[in-house]
Amino acid sequence: MAAKFLQSIPVPHHKNTQGSFPIRLTDVKSVTIPMSMHIGAPAKPVVKPGDHVKIGQLIGEPGGFVSAPVHASISGTVKKVEPMLLSNGGSCMAVTIESDGLNEFDENLKPPVLTDMDSFIQAVRDSGAVGLGGAGFPTSVKLKVDPDKVDYILINGAECEPYITSDSHTMIDNPDRMYAGLSALKRFYPKAHIIIGIENNKKKAIEVMRKYTDDVDNCDVVELPSSYPQGGEKVLIYNTTGRMVPEGKLPFDVGCIVLNTTTLSFLGKYLLTGRPLTTKCVTIDGSAVKEPKNVIAYIGTSVRDVVELAGGLKCEPGKVLYGGPMMGLAMPDMDQPVLKNTNALLFFDEKDAKVPEPSACIHCGRCVDACPLKLMPTELEQACLARDVDRLKKLKINLCMECGSCAFVCPAKRNLVESHKLAKIIVREADTK
Repeated sequence: MAAKFLQSIPVPHHKNTQGSFPIRLTDVKSVTIPMSMHIGAPAKPVVKPGDHVKIGQLIGEPGGFVSAPVHASISGTVKKVEPMLLSNGGSCMAVTIESDGLNEFDENLKPPVLTDMDSFIQAVRDSGAVGLGGAGFPTSVKLKVDPDKVDYILINGAECEPYITSDSHTMIDNPDRMYAGLSALKRFYPKAHIIIGIENNKKKAIEVMRKYTDDVDNCDVVELPSSYPQGGEKVLIYNTTGRMVPEGKLPFDVGCIVLNTTTLSFLGKYLLTGRPLTTKCVTIDGSAVKEPKNVIAYIGTSVRDVVELAGGLKCEPGKVLYGGPMMGLAMPDMDQPVLKNTNALLFFDEKDAKVPEPSACIHCGRCVDACPLKLMPTELEQACLARDVDRLKKLKINLCMECGSCAFVCPAKRNLVESHKLAKIIVREADTK
């Protein structure tokens, strides 16, 4: 544990679904499953229109080392295999499946047999696991490291974004799966100290995790302040181990592996059942939602279908977000699908969706005080506007987590995160010339 936590800010919690036991959405007519729901090479479709598939059947094989397989989330007939546009502006191939209403699982699914580290990594890869609470980095790649060099395995249960409660419900509702995942980690990374970091406003999750990990050797549940961004990877690592990930480096470079709680729970489920990643627990909330709740949705279900099956909207939303209000991504329409790493769908009315007009910087320094990594957001913005690559590098632009703390506290409502994202693109393009 660090002697002093990195800087964080208070944000409204809005955990309206904290007591909402997830309901399963079953009446789905079709799904459209993208082949790119992870960082790295997209999966390659292995089915064609007219094929009949069952739940858990492989429909996309990994497109490279940094990639992940994709599986059918419903049983039925493949209707289309074609390119689709994604909310992040990219595109990839996608497989559309029309449900047969039977919800039949592939009869070949069975728990993997783990004999050594290689078989464990292969099982993780075959499961389709990616980071389920963040950017979607393939979990098998993250775990394929020398176990003797792993000092800490951090389980990220902070869930610091407003509104989202899907991770905390995973800890409360599926501790047996969490335990199975932890047992596998202890088996293959025996020297690692496992730390489960949970914000202190999630008392029930803390209680359940302490109960279920009581007999797990060298495993601790650590209470974190309920402030933002405790769940940021670099922040979590420093606040629980005292180690800082340098610019351009990864957690493993400081002896750490970080896994989201939902990722760990899914791995435990896969090791117990052999059923790959086909569903996702998603928080449905926001000022335009009739009944905020958590749902278990089939991957590939359209956002429109999910919200209707979950109770519908009070009004036409002014903005719909994948993820939380601090780091979430606005989607162009509600025909976008639920992805592997979708942890929340937030629907805001026109009033709450309105973005204030930015005004001139008043040089108050609040953004600097708010940055957990001690960057200088206003200086980065100016360097971005000037396209000053050398200065952007000197100011360590690539250390920025894009957490949004600076923009949240800015009285002038400057578009700081937007400029920081653009600055990274400017630096990357300059480095590739």
